[in-house]
Amino acid sequence: MESNALFDRHLAQTTPYPIGLEIERAEGIYLYTPEGKRYMDLISGVGVSALGHGNPEVRAAIKHQVDQHMHVMVYGEYLQSAQSQAAATLTRLLPSSLDTVYFVNSGAEANEAALKLARRVTGRTEMIAFQGGYHGGTTGALALSGNEQKKYAFRPLLPGVRHIALNDLDALQHITERTAGVVLETIQGDAGIRIPDAKWMQALRARCTEVGALLILDEIQCGLGRAGSWFAFEQYGIVPDALTLGKALGAGMPVGALVAGRGWMEQFTHDPMLGHITTFGGHPVICAAVNAGLLELERGYIVPGVSRKGRRFRKHLGDHKQVVEFRQAGLFMAVELASPEAVQQVVEYCLERGVIGFWFLSCPEAFRLAPPLVISDEEIDAACAIIRAALDQL
Repeated sequence: MESNALFDRHLAQTTPYPIGLEIERAEGIYLYTPEGKRYMDLISGVGVSALGHGNPEVRAAIKHQVDQHMHVMVYGEYLQSAQSQAAATLTRLLPSSLDTVYFVNSGAEANEAALKLARRVTGRTEMIAFQGGYHGGTTGALALSGNEQKKYAFRPLLPGVRHIALNDLDALQHITERTAGVVLETIQGDAGIRIPDAKWMQALRARCTEVGALLILDEIQCGLGRAGSWFAFEQYGIVPDALTLGKALGAGMPVGALVAGRGWMEQFTHDPMLGHITTFGGHPVICAAVNAGLLELERGYIVPGVSRKGRRFRKHLGDHKQVVEFRQAGLFMAVELASPEAVQQVVEYCLERGVIGFWFLSCPEAFRLAPPLVISDEEIDAACAIIRAALDQL
């Protein structure tokens, strides 16, 4: 009760209706309350805990770095091995043109940095984004996002942003020599897992190249194995000019990253100097977690199984009579039902029985499934049995 009172009295809230679970510890795909009740986390803290909770290699790396040092200086002024190692590991996994990392504190901050980079590199101001997109809650990132219900109370936002339709070839003509950058979630998450067409993505890449606009892919949710490949853009045979990452990148710790070519990133260093700055970005403890998490994924036994596990979810749930559509890329899934009320009923039924699903901000008629990538077949089967039982109640 004391924890609940403090939660209500002293912490700013984001909704009048939080889930309200009190979590004492977490391990693997499970969360535990002080009373010992166990919950299957099928949303990974909204995409963060891809390795599950309490990965021993990540925990060991964090503890080791804490014993060495924590914050010593604002980002970019000192040589710190944790930062260098994390950047080296990340860029080793990417195409050679994406060879330089700017670590920040969140995915939204990474998108803010990407906005600045596009304008700095091109000397232009217009930004193109997409209907249904979600890029964060800061002012610039919110301007790029497509959900007007989340934006109207905070206008005016960043000017010069145009939203166009996903998978519309004709709409690509709005990308012109006035456009500094085009920002797209490689797979739209908050819109309810909306997957671009491969030919359209290739046309988008070609159009950006033609007019000299930077193609910025936001893989804050869909990157790092979530969609069944290291990076979702690999599935389209294209390479972005810049990439933004967050969520799973920190293996449970808060981080974001902008990745681009060194020649472009160096433009933050002059005219003016300190063109982009952060105090806590690249924090050594966070970077130790980043590096350990990437090395865990790189061992090769997690990412190759993601698509197969996703198909197992589809086999259990996709054919249920209450499911209008099952949209999926790897373990990035949306289960669309007939109404938001049906979604509420299913999510509440599952929560009471120890399975955590969640909503989409911009797709209330679907619920989100994005479990840790390490979920076992037996855990998938057990979770889906409860979800099917919930669907049977509709």
